[in-house]
This record gives sequence, structure tokens and C-alpha cells, in this order.
Amino acid sequence: MGFNGKIVSVDDNKLNLMLIESMLESMNIEIKSFTDPALALDYIRTAQADLILTDYMMPEMDGIALIKRVREMEADVPIVMITAVDDDDSIKLSALNAGASDFLYKPLKLYEFQVRVKNLLSLRKNQLLLQDRAALLQREVETATLKIRMREFETLTIIGRASEYKDTETGNHIKRVAHYSKALSEHIGMDGEFTDALYFSAPLHDIGKLGIPDSILLKPGKLDEQEFSVMKEHTTIGYKILADSEGKYLKFGADIALSHHERWDGKGYPNGLSGDNIPICGRIVAVSDVFDALLSKRPYKQKWEYEDARRFIQDNGGTMFDPQLVDAFDKLKSVFQDIMHSYDDAD
Repeated sequence: MGFNGKIVSVDDNKLNLMLIESMLESMNIEIKSFTDPALALDYIRTAQADLILTDYMMPEMDGIALIKRVREMEADVPIVMITAVDDDDSIKLSALNAGASDFLYKPLKLYEFQVRVKNLLSLRKNQLLLQDRAALLQREVETATLKIRMREFETLTIIGRASEYKDTETGNHIKRVAHYSKALSEHIGMDGEFTDALYFSAPLHDIGKLGIPDSILLKPGKLDEQEFSVMKEHTTIGYKILADSEGKYLKFGADIALSHHERWDGKGYPNGLSGDNIPICGRIVAVSDVFDALLSKRPYKQKWEYEDARRFIQDNGGTMFDPQLVDAFDKLKSVFQDIMHSYDDAD
């Protein structure tokens, strides 16, 4: 790593600045000099400084005030206070408390000054290397975490798809439900942790269908009362499959499986919950699931037209669905359309 460093030098006396520049000339170091501390601050705010040299006695803003202002912007850059040998010790203590890294004493001695600058720039170089390595490590951790999460999502999707394998015409239904649910969750202001859990767990909403007989699941027509009673059991079956898991997403999926057929008006199943008593994850997936199911061909029905499906969701706000979510659904029309096209069953 080639590194010569950039120095900012601040002193209200131009002769002192010229002296420092001449002492550093042989070291091939870039130096920016300021007689006005305010201008120096503006420069530091927008440009990298690897070492700051500041005099103490300056009008308007002394060296200690300058150090404090710099530390508000930059925690690590070395700052050296240049002061007289006989200055009050309280000044030096105040400078250290403000964030000074070291002191140089007037009159400056060429060799000592150059060695101090060289050592402080070497320290700065190591700081930057460590920061780069930490940033690289952070990026690698984030990349690895994302890969793990995507593998987990893939696994959960496969588990969810197991409930759909008897009905090959559902295609990308569970992927669309996951993306619709994520969009709704974000729109109503749920936090990132909840939204992620919902996205990863939504594919499990119908896992309980594994326990429903094919004769009912694939019946090409309306279920009779007894058959529908059996079909409703997929909610509790799904909950029992997932509830005892240690995994966060599987536990979240259990709540979704149990509650995604509850209705806002209390006429849903399996527990007849109403309004806010229904877990928000179940309320969100209910909108996503019904909308996508209407637009999908199933053994017992044909595919609905898009506008008819949208109107059904809109007309059932406050009865089947949480009104807040129906309002969000209306505002997310273009987002839902993009998801539909991205995960079209024709693909």
C-alpha cells in the first residue's frame, strides 16, 4: 500500500506555516496549510487528513477548540498540538481531553519533527489498513450471512412446496405469497426483523395440507360440509408440524399456518379470531394468499381475471381482511404486478 499521507497544518502565523512546509519538503508529503481554523475545518470535513498539526494560540478559535471540532467529525486521525515548552500544564491537559494525540514544542527541531511526523503517519497507515480489513471482513460476513439466509429461504420454500406437490398448477404461488407479504409488511411500517421473518416463513403457510387426503385436496368441485371441515384442519396440522421447532422462521411459520384463514370479522377458522386478535403475520399472508389463489388455476376453479381478484380484496376489507392491509394492497398495485410478472407460472 503506497502511503505518504496528507497533512493539514493550522497556524495564524504564515511564517510558522512556511517553516513547517520547508521541514517536510524532503519527505515528499502532501501538506495543506491554513491560517484560518474555520477554513481548515471545512477542508477536513470534505477531504481526508492523515495528520493534523495545530498551534494553540490563535484568534477566534484556539487549538483546543479546533481539536474538539475535528473530533466531532473524525475520531482516529492523529492531531498534534504545537505549543511552547513553558506553556501551562493545564493547557496540555485540556488538549489531551479534547483529543490531542501528541505535542510538539517550539522551537521545532528538524530531526525530531520529521521523526515524529513519520511515526504518526505510520500509525495512521496502520489504522487505515485495520479499517480496510475490518470493512472487508464485514462485507465477507454480510455476504456469507446473505448466502446462508438465501439457502434457508430455499429450504423453507422447498418445505412449503411439499404441501403443493399434489397440485402442480400452483407453480410459483408460495414465492409470490412471500414477496407480496414482504411488500405489505414494509408498506405498513413493520421493522426489518419482522419483515425478514415473514418473508422467509410465508412459504410454510399451507404446510398442513400434507395431512389432508388427496380425495379432498384435489376434488374438482366444491367441497361438502364434512370435506370442508377436514380441509380446515390443515391450519392446525401445519401449526403442530412447526410449533415445536427451535428455528425462528419455523416458529414464525407455525403462527402463519394457524392464523392465515382467520377473518377480520371473526368468521374465519380455526379459532374464530377477529380484528387485532389475529396475529399480524396471519393477516398479511391472508391477503397475499387469497389474492394469488384467485389468480391461479386450481382443481376446483378456473383462474380469475386480474381486476376481478383486485376487486374481491377491496370489497372484503373490514370483513375478511384487515382494512389497513387492503389500503396498502391498493397502493402497491404496481409492486404486486411486478411480482406477478417476475414469478409467472408460465416461466
